[in-house]
Amino acid sequence: MNAAVELNLAFILFVPWFLILGALFWMYPRPARRSGARLGFDLGALLVAVVASVLATQWGYALGAAAPEVGAIWRQVLASLTSYAAFLVVLLIAWPLRARVVRG
Repeated sequence: MNAAVELNLAFILFVPWFLILGALFWMYPRPARRSGARLGFDLGALLVAVVASVLATQWGYALGAAAPEVGAIWRQVLASLTSYAAFLVVLLIAWPLRARVVRG
């Protein structure tokens, strides 16, 4: 397998689920009129979530590679867990923050 694909496989496999979670974050709560500040905040939060997820995927894979006795599948499992956790943490922080920072 290509090394770059192997390193980012956990993120690649989670992309459909991240798209669903990102769409839900984008749509709810649905304002009567979406302001420019809300649009910018949502885009920024989703971008930070994706970047954090990619970095967490690579960190989790490297952390799993530090223990070669566990096998290659556990590297991917750890990378998947860290990738998913990073994405969710960013969105869970951004959700209430958006209500405080952005009006409308």
